[in-house]
Amino acid sequence: MKNKETVEIYGCQYAVCGQASSGQMQQIAGYVDRKMRELASNNPCLDTARLAMLSAVNIADDYLRLQADYQELEELVNA
Repeated sequence: MKNKETVEIYGCQYAVCGQASSGQMQQIAGYVDRKMRELASNNPCLDTARLAMLSAVNIADDYLRLQADYQELEELVNA
C-alpha cells in the first residue's frame, strides 16, 4: 500500500509517496533537512542545488559506512 505525505525539506514542501509510514517519511525528510541545514551553516555560499547534491553524497557516505559496520558485526556474530 502506497502512502502519500507532504514533507518539508529546507523550506520547500514536497509530496512524497512510498511504502513507508507517514511517520517514517517525516523522519526521513527531517534527516535530509538537518543534513542540508548543517552543510549550509558550514558553507553559506552554496546554492540549494549544490547543498542538495552535497547532502546526498554525505547521506550516501553515512549509509555505506553503516552498511560496512553491519557486515563486520554480522561476520563477528557468525564466526
